[in-house]
Amino acid sequence: MRVDQLDFDLPKSLIATTPSVPRDASRLLVVQRSNPDRLEHCVFSDLPDLLEPNDLLVFNRSRVVPARLVGVNAEFSAQFEGLFLHDLPRIDDQPVWIALVRTKRAKAGKRYRLIDPRNQETKIILELIDLHAPDGPGAWKVKVSGSLQSTEQILDRVGHTPLPPYILAQRKARDEQIADDSDRSHYQTMYASESETGSVAAPTAGLHFTPSVMSALKSRSVRTSEVLLHVGAGTFKPVETDTLEDHPMHAETCTMGNSMDLFPPAADQSEHRRTFAIGSTSARTLESFAGLHASEPTSDTLNRTISTRILISPGYRWQWVDGMVTNFHLPRSTLLAMVASILDVPGQVEGVDRIQEIYRVAIEHQYRFFSYGDAMLILP
Repeated sequence: MRVDQLDFDLPKSLIATTPSVPRDASRLLVVQRSNPDRLEHCVFSDLPDLLEPNDLLVFNRSRVVPARLVGVNAEFSAQFEGLFLHDLPRIDDQPVWIALVRTKRAKAGKRYRLIDPRNQETKIILELIDLHAPDGPGAWKVKVSGSLQSTEQILDRVGHTPLPPYILAQRKARDEQIADDSDRSHYQTMYASESETGSVAAPTAGLHFTPSVMSALKSRSVRTSEVLLHVGAGTFKPVETDTLEDHPMHAETCTMGNSMDLFPPAADQSEHRRTFAIGSTSARTLESFAGLHASEPTSDTLNRTISTRILISPGYRWQWVDGMVTNFHLPRSTLLAMVASILDVPGQVEGVDRIQEIYRVAIEHQYRFFSYGDAMLILP
C-alpha cells in the first residue's frame, strides 16, 4: 500500500505534551470492527462498562529504561544527545553500551560528559568507539567511564525519560518546563514489572489504566493476562519509503510466557472469549506467536523468546486479537497501518478509509494525540 494513504494533517496544538490527570480521565473514542457506523465519545474510566464478562485484556508488562542521554563534548562543549539501546560485555571493568548518537561530527575517540536530569554535569564520560551497523544508522559502540556501577544504576542516576522527539519539540515550542521526575512517573504503566526493564519507549495504550479501572474490570469479571515485548528505538523510525511493504521493519524481542489463559479448556470452547490487545506491542506479540502455530499452542511453545519483525497492514488476517485499546498514532506510521488493518470490513469498508474518517472526527472533537494523548477502543 502507498504510505501517503496513511497521511493526515494534525494541528500541533493537539499533540499532548503531558498526560491527563488522573490517567483515566483521558477521553476514549469507541468504534467497532463489525459496525462501521458506530462511533461514541466516552472517557477512559468507562472502559469496564464497555466490555463483557469473560473478555480478556492482554497487557505488555515491559518497564521503560531512563534511556535518553544528554551531554556535552568533554573538550569543546558541543552538545550531545543519545539513546541507550543495550549493553555489551564490560571492557577493563567499564560498561560498554550500544547507543544512538546525535551530535555534530561524531567520530571514534570523541568523549562526552553526561548531564543528569537536574541539568548538572556528572563524572560519567561516554567515549565513541565505533559505529555499530547491526543496530541501525547512528548506532555507536561506546565505553562508559567515571563509574564502576552497573548499567542500571548509571542510567537511573544520569538517564532521562525517553520521551518521543515530538513531545520534546512541542514542549520547547510552548516553553514548557517539566521535571524529569514527573515524566519518570507518568511515562510508565502502573503494571510495569520491576524485573522486566528494557523498553526505550512506553507501551502507551497502557498509560491510561489506574487501580480503580483495574478494580472495576475485575468486578465485571473481565480477565487480564500479560505478555512481554521490549519496545525498541525502531518505534520512533518514520516510514521513508513510498510503499509500506518496502519499509525495513525493526526487530523486537517478545515472549508470551505461560499465557495459557488465552486458550480456554476444551469444555469452554463453546463460549468464545474475546481477546483485546492493550496497545500495538501486545498485538504484535500475540500475532507473532499466532503465526508460529498451525494448531493449538502448548505452554512449552509459548514460553519462548522470539524476535519479531511483523508488519501488520490492511489485508492482514488477524488470528488471536479480536479488539484493541490504542492511542492516536503518527501519520505515515506502521502503527496507523495496524489500526487500519483491524478496521477492515471485507465487502463493506476499507480500513484505510475508515481510519481516515475516525481521525478526522477525532481532530474535529479536539482529541489529544500521540503518546500522552487520548485513547481509542476498537470493539469486535
